[in-house]
Amino acid sequence: MNRFSKLNLKKIKKYPIKDRKNLVSVKDFACLKRGKSVSSLIESMPDILGGKDLKYLIDGVLRAKKYNKTVVLAMGAHVIKCGLSPLVIELMKNGVIKAIAMNGAGAIHDYEIALIGGTSEDVESQIEEGFFGMALETGKALNKAVKNGASKGTGFGKALGEIIKKESLPYKDLSIVYNALILGIPVTIHVAVGTDTIHMDPDADGEAIGKASLLDFRAICSVVSTLDGGIWINMGSAVILPEVFLKAVTVCRNIGIKLENFLTVNIDMISHYRPLTNVVRRPTLKGGKGINLIGQYEILFPLLAAAILERLKGEG
Repeated sequence: MNRFSKLNLKKIKKYPIKDRKNLVSVKDFACLKRGKSVSSLIESMPDILGGKDLKYLIDGVLRAKKYNKTVVLAMGAHVIKCGLSPLVIELMKNGVIKAIAMNGAGAIHDYEIALIGGTSEDVESQIEEGFFGMALETGKALNKAVKNGASKGTGFGKALGEIIKKESLPYKDLSIVYNALILGIPVTIHVAVGTDTIHMDPDADGEAIGKASLLDFRAICSVVSTLDGGIWINMGSAVILPEVFLKAVTVCRNIGIKLENFLTVNIDMISHYRPLTNVVRRPTLKGGKGINLIGQYEILFPLLAAAILERLKGEG
């Protein structure tokens, strides 16, 4: 007799997401305030270390925008949980960000924001009774998006955007995935099976998850192939997206696409091995430049976004 009998996942209990306490609400999200010049603040920073790198990044983004080069934001889930979605969306609408890559958790938080205007459950209060990640609506919608993306060949990101649009969710205007769909900007979602709450759902389909995520990997390879003269920004992803980027760069170079003249940037609260190695250093060994900006991205990114948008308005 097998001592490790298969669990009956049909016994899993769900609850309505409206009954859940969230740690993040749209009322706390960032918003751009008009007032004193951000550029003057940036100019007051020393041309040393991080100050010099931040100025270089701002100039690089504006140069990429001017010459219609590809700027990619590869973002971990905490970017959404820190309330930065409105700024990401604003940069997309202004033609700065040309593509988005995110992990599976990012997709979950983005959908929940669109659905209820809140996300980031209190794990400690939920895990004792086994209810962490058991919101009914989240698992249902995300697993449906995965299956649609696999069966239709569109990938996970686009399929999720289409669900948010079809359901006309009340806070969809604060969804990065939805806005990207409307703007025609690709969103790719890169999943590690077993790491996301929706994988606990009995309806989770490993074959579909793998296929949809692989389709998105191939899509991001196409995006990376246009990166010469552009910028890859990794923000808040310590493992998955740096690994995805390194493999995408390898695919492009393997088939003869020249990738040398580009800027790679890592923005995070602490320095991690993989972003530093696989984003900042390795891809730029034969050309280009890598920057590592360490700080709270709920502080750094609004500063960066405001400076870029202010300069764009001035140049317009």
